[in-house]
Formats: sequence, structure tokens, C-alpha cells
Amino acid sequence: MGGQGDVTVLGTVVSPFALRVNMALYLKGVSYEYLEQNVFDKGELLVASNPVHKKVPVLIHGGKPVCESVAIVQYVDEFWSGAGFTSILPADPYDRAVARFWAAYVDDKLVAAVLGILRAATEEERDEKVEATHAVVAPMEEAFAACSKGKAFFSGGDSVGYLDLALGCHLFWLEALRSMFGVTIIDAGRTPQLAAWAERFLDTKAAKEVTPPTNSVEEYAGKLRAIWAVAAAAK
Repeated sequence: MGGQGDVTVLGTVVSPFALRVNMALYLKGVSYEYLEQNVFDKGELLVASNPVHKKVPVLIHGGKPVCESVAIVQYVDEFWSGAGFTSILPADPYDRAVARFWAAYVDDKLVAAVLGILRAATEEERDEKVEATHAVVAPMEEAFAACSKGKAFFSGGDSVGYLDLALGCHLFWLEALRSMFGVTIIDAGRTPQLAAWAERFLDTKAAKEVTPPTNSVEEYAGKLRAIWAVAAAAK
């Protein structure tokens, strides 16, 4: 694997945003050091590298930190470019803008919807949150049809690209929701093209390389639910 300068990723095994960065580096063939972080007891390196948000992921390249997964993936795509490197973002300016729009939609809408399911205190509330999440996912079916142009991935080709990574990194948490609560978010009956895409994405080498153990995601989700329950009881 290739690289230019020392590359380090600060992340957690269950962070979809860190997984996004890891997959991008894998696609580029860039070797890197991965340092697992404890987000409940943040270390000095993480705080010093991302003093504004103090969150993972952080890419440290040649001693310089780059924060936020979207910015990191774009940085990775631009720095490791040219002959011999896979392009992550579309080459066409319009296609690139569309991919960025939907990636922002995923991070804004889907993440909030998933957290809503996790926060639900009753089964009735959870059912409502699941329906709301289905409504968030529904437009992605049309987005896939438009962006894929009949190909296997959002990239419009037979290999994953920017929007594939943006949505694909969240599939592991959607699987955890299914395991924990028996809910299916990307449903073949509702969004058949998206469901088929998800199967293909999870079967890629990039996804398999970073797939976290389902029990790790569930354990982390359990910690979050416990923290929220304590906070709610204290009000």
C-alpha cells in the first residue's frame, strides 16, 4: 500500500464517520496507523488534534490534523490523486455537487433519525421513530436511481464512490438496530434498489476491511441509552 508522509487516524471502531475515513484510505491504498479513542474519556492527542469539537475521526497527515469525516474524505481524494489512485468524488462538477448534497442529507437527516430510534423510551415511540426514519430513507431510492445510472453503486460505476461511503458507513448501525429492536430500516419492500445496493456495498472489500463486530456497536448503543436514561431521570 502506498502513502506520502505519516498518516494516522484517530477513531473508534463503532464510529460510522471513522469507518468512512478508513474505507476512503483503503480505496486509495494508503497505509496508516489507527489509534482507537475512548470518547467517554478523551485523550490528550484527540483534544489537541480537534480542539473545537473534540470528536473522532481525525486524520493526522505529516503532523497536520484534518477534522470531520466529510472534509477528511475530500482531502484524501485530492491528496492521493492521479495515476494509480482510485477517484472517490465524481469527476463531473454537477455529479460531484449532487453527491455532496446527498451526503449532507445523510449526515443531517439519517443520523438524527437513527438516534431518535435509540432514544425511544417505549415501543410505541420507537415505532413512530422507525416510520420517520423510513420517510428519511425513501428519497435515497430515487437518488440511487439517478446517481447510479443503471450501475451497481451511487458512483455511477462498478466500484464505490463518495456517496456510497457516506451512506454505507451507517449500514453497520442499521444492522445493530435490527439486532437490538427487530427493525429494518432499508427494507426491500419499500426501497428495493437501495436494499440491493446495501448488500453489494457490504460485500465490497472496503466494507469488509472495516466492519465492526455487531456486538461492539450494540454495547456502545447500550452505553448511550444508559447515559440518556440517567440524564432524563435527572430532569
